[in-house]
Amino acid sequence: MKLIKTYVVMIGLICIAYTANSQSMKPYVESSVWDVTMIRVKPGMGEDYLKSLNGGLRKLYDEAMKQGLLLSYKILSGDASGQGDWNMLILVEYKNMAALDGLSDKMDALELKTVGNEDVQKKIMVSRVDMRDIVGTKLLRELKFQ
Repeated sequence: MKLIKTYVVMIGLICIAYTANSQSMKPYVESSVWDVTMIRVKPGMGEDYLKSLNGGLRKLYDEAMKQGLLLSYKILSGDASGQGDWNMLILVEYKNMAALDGLSDKMDALELKTVGNEDVQKKIMVSRVDMRDIVGTKLLRELKFQ
């Protein structure tokens, strides 16, 4: 009976070791989380749109970085590949999925501080409608090869 118990324990340990080893066999590790917004800037509105982002969004994101709410942000511009395609990306990097918990309330408070009250925020958003269309958004996990 003692021998059977010993074999059962050994088999259990082998299974645990195999499971742990098979999980670490992935060629990558999960890294930060990126919130990607795809934007189609209307013809002739590129400079005005960037000025608008520089006046509000940049202040908000810079302060959020100082407070550790986000890791980084980027704005990428390029040519659209078709009439309905985007020509600008706004990428915001967060440490992990858990960093998104409760983020909306924190960012709302920061926006009041950095951009202004709700009336100011609405005015900015309305002005941007004439400059761009949001094509879509995605939340993506960065994978890093080991």
